[in-house]
Amino acid sequence: MFATSQIEISRSAFKNNIDFIKKMIGNEIKFSSVIKGNAYGHGIRNFLSLAEENGCEHFSVFSAEEALIANKVKKQQSQLMIMGMLENEELGWAIRNNIQFYVFELDRLEKALQIASKQNQKAMIHVNLETGMNRIGFEEYELPEVMKMLRSEHLEFMGLCTHLAGAESITNYYRVKKQLIKFRQLIKKFKANALFPKFIHCASSAATMNYPKTRFNLVRIGILQYGLWPSRETLIQFLSKKETHSNPLKRIISWKSKVMNIKNVKTGEFIGYSNSYLAQEDLKIAIVPVGYANGYSRSLSNHGSVLIHGRKQKVLGLVNMNMMLVNITDIPQVKKGDEVVLIGNQGDQEITVSAFGDFTDQMNYESLARLPDQIPRKIVD
Repeated sequence: MFATSQIEISRSAFKNNIDFIKKMIGNEIKFSSVIKGNAYGHGIRNFLSLAEENGCEHFSVFSAEEALIANKVKKQQSQLMIMGMLENEELGWAIRNNIQFYVFELDRLEKALQIASKQNQKAMIHVNLETGMNRIGFEEYELPEVMKMLRSEHLEFMGLCTHLAGAESITNYYRVKKQLIKFRQLIKKFKANALFPKFIHCASSAATMNYPKTRFNLVRIGILQYGLWPSRETLIQFLSKKETHSNPLKRIISWKSKVMNIKNVKTGEFIGYSNSYLAQEDLKIAIVPVGYANGYSRSLSNHGSVLIHGRKQKVLGLVNMNMMLVNITDIPQVKKGDEVVLIGNQGDQEITVSAFGDFTDQMNYESLARLPDQIPRKIVD
């Protein structure tokens, strides 16, 4: 195996999530699968092929680096869109490979036009607008120059877009509504100048669920497709409008390791580094070869749980760089090589992704994105 743990991605769970999302948005709205952050920790290479199996053909990444990985494994007809980092030196590569990309500053737009003209190709651009996120996007005063350049035959106006700040919480309602009003005003300006993008988009997973009017004709779905919600509030809001009270999504990721060694610890002895855990009784502990270098947060020291033999067992002492210690005193039959579930199900018990966040103060997004690319990933049924 040559690995201390393994990630499994469920084909059936993913199909369930895609079917739910497509039912929500309907057939008229384009679905862009967001695979930034190494597909939210699920692994771009494996996940992209699984998504294509389920009819996904448009993928959003953050950077040229991620686009390079995705471009090597995607089917020819699948489209890529870079939403963030793209150096001017990488524009020629993106244009040659028909990769769509955001433009949110005049320098990038000017350079894209220059290179596209030189290569006698069209640069497929999405014009990103500043509407109140105050992160990236053209300011309104810059738009006359943008519109002027958009008339070039070497630019294809693929999209007009923005990003909504905090759509996952009702506390941001006023700010989101204000952004949406601004976005609609700017859309009208482009149309008044006879500039019509193929796609208009601003909805992430949270906005798609909480603000249906933000869907326009393309949505950028990340966390939902992986079987998780942008926030507990979003899930509650969805369920309150439905007759059912069951979560329609299924987590697609499982993370597993094995028992590496077993030790007996006597009463009064400390366990692991420092003095963070003192044995109050004779203990039997399992050493699991996963630590914070493998994405298991040090904040879970003395708090985290894993599944062994279908039972939740506590992490004792400090999580090390490459190891953690687990209390197995009440299941003495545990032996070296037995399966340890870090995320996922074993028997009728489950360790959820949100269980990490309860003690680490991390969102689902952060916990998943921190899983190292070196951990082997495979698709399971």
